[in-house]
Amino acid sequence: MSARLLKGAPVAGQIQQELQARVSAFTAKAGRPPGLGIVLVGDDPASEIYVQSKLKAAGASGLRADFEHLPATAQLTDVLAAVERLNRSDVHDGILVQDPLPRAIATGTREIFDAIAPEKDIDAFHPVNVGRLVQGRAVLTACTPSGIIELLERSDIPIAGQRAVVIGRSDIVGKPMALLLLHRDATVTICHSKTQHLEAVSATADILVAAVGRPFFVRRDFVKPGATVVDVGINRVGDAAAARALLGPDSPRLAAFGTRGSVVLGDVHPEVAEVAGAMTPVPGGVGPLTIAMLLKNTLVAAEQRTGSRTR
Repeated sequence: MSARLLKGAPVAGQIQQELQARVSAFTAKAGRPPGLGIVLVGDDPASEIYVQSKLKAAGASGLRADFEHLPATAQLTDVLAAVERLNRSDVHDGILVQDPLPRAIATGTREIFDAIAPEKDIDAFHPVNVGRLVQGRAVLTACTPSGIIELLERSDIPIAGQRAVVIGRSDIVGKPMALLLLHRDATVTICHSKTQHLEAVSATADILVAAVGRPFFVRRDFVKPGATVVDVGINRVGDAAAARALLGPDSPRLAAFGTRGSVVLGDVHPEVAEVAGAMTPVPGGVGPLTIAMLLKNTLVAAEQRTGSRTR
């Protein structure tokens, strides 16, 4: 058996294409495009790449996107002030503070996310939006989990009545993922570092979502034959010896060190393709969907704030 690859880019392209008519309608009615404000703190190269990708995608979709780059020396009060400026702005409908934050202010991450106005919280991390998700009446939902739902539904992967296992209990992916699956009538189990018999529990899943942050953690013994496996892992391995040990000495992916000095690996080992029915690749799987859902959330927030709902 060789698993069907569930690539994110084609689905993300469909979503962005569907948004164009709604963006145009909003812009005509409101006299301005939906607006996104992004705050980046520090000089993390990966974060800068992610932000530039978001800015590019927003511009291509007809959204206004503004970027405030604070230095690594910025204090928590500086970030909160930037958030408050965007909260007060009439032209910014969505706010995103790029995570992770520099170590010096990382302890204030929750305070920063809580400071974002719930109606502009396009990451859906605010406790108001989390509470609405729990009750099944969310307007804005976390981008990566909602993108995964789009991928499953548009790939004709059944959810209702299926047994789903989510490995990882983060506020960003694991918990909202479990809730979105539950609201679509899956029977959901959340696994984590204290789960006993993790392999056996995972192997009961018709849908397995790996969001644990450990390269190649999920092996074939974790996977029920024919299951759908969604790999959320984006693990940047910068040690050549570690990458060689994980990939094998003959892997063509080791060539990435020649140009990038690192390689990105998922949470799921490639051997899983021998038993899974369908699985997402890394890279090229979930990543593009996260950006597409960020744009959709910005539009939804704009429509909700101005009463310009177009459908």
